[in-house]
Amino acid sequence: MSSPTATLSLKQRQSDLSSSKQQQQLLQAVELTHTSCNGDFDAALASHGWKTLTPVQLEIFQINVGKLCNMACRHCHVDAGPDRKEMMDRETVDACLHALDQTEAHTVDLTGGAPELNPHFRYLVEQCVVRGKHVIDRCNLTVLLLPTMQDLPAWLAERGVEVVCSLPHYRQRNTDAQRGNGAFEQSITALKQLNAVGYGQGDPNRQLTLVSNPVGAFLSAQQCQLEQEWKAGLQKHHGITFDRLITINNMPISRYLEWLEQSGNLQAYMELLVNAFNPGTIAGLMCRNTLSISWDGRLFDCDFNQMLELELQQPGNPRPHIRNFNLEQLTKRRIVTGRHCFGCTAGVGSSCGGAIA
Repeated sequence: MSSPTATLSLKQRQSDLSSSKQQQQLLQAVELTHTSCNGDFDAALASHGWKTLTPVQLEIFQINVGKLCNMACRHCHVDAGPDRKEMMDRETVDACLHALDQTEAHTVDLTGGAPELNPHFRYLVEQCVVRGKHVIDRCNLTVLLLPTMQDLPAWLAERGVEVVCSLPHYRQRNTDAQRGNGAFEQSITALKQLNAVGYGQGDPNRQLTLVSNPVGAFLSAQQCQLEQEWKAGLQKHHGITFDRLITINNMPISRYLEWLEQSGNLQAYMELLVNAFNPGTIAGLMCRNTLSISWDGRLFDCDFNQMLELELQQPGNPRPHIRNFNLEQLTKRRIVTGRHCFGCTAGVGSSCGGAIA
């Protein structure tokens, strides 16, 4: 695979932070006693009337089909990369589909790594489309330029798959700083391919969504304002159109956590997240209506908990797996939280669907 590479994965470098326990310990060691609720997320919830964080109706299956990726971006909370061989097998894919059939979930959100590199990706998409589900492909864009992916834009368009693309910024310098030299140019080429098959033209069946993460230790700006700026910039300089922009705060996890520590920004960033806690985001947190499924079939409250190995706590089942899916029991659980959760409640909030409040 030839593509821009910003860095090596934590795992490949044998970094201490390749351990989820080390990440949790580092976050917990940050001195936050001078902040609201002493940096305790559960205490922050309780101070606004939320004694426990519990789920609502399950609407979204978010399936991480593997950590293999053709890129290794500096901010990646998955620690994905070309060296990561973890991959969801066909048996687990079918278990996900069987579980999906037991719910009224309307959306299947496919992520990775680069989900398209899983050999069962197209099978999974087809099966979800047949079931009438809205399918999201979280695409890094550059993967579409690989020789085996030349037909993928048209294939996705024919099936009405929403393509949600990571593009840190509409300017080259900022995007390459986060994703590696050459990433911006390749992303622009891929976006033009998506436009050519009807994406980003206002067709709800060919929706093109861009995702922006801040390039630095600060919160995402106002989503609506940025969307207008991005649409104008990409149209003017590259002739590219897209349907919507969503903004996601960088989570203090994995390679972004490493950058925060090495750059001396960890203390200030955690203080920023805690001090920007917005109770108006709590009801809309993605952990409440989403089930996160790992490449090996384990269940988590959200994608971020998955990367920290904070497994879902289902009553009577200490390590729930998708093959033992029990919707009734899942509705009775208490959502697992930690200091990283301040990332989702800071400012206007942040989820895989963008701003919350």
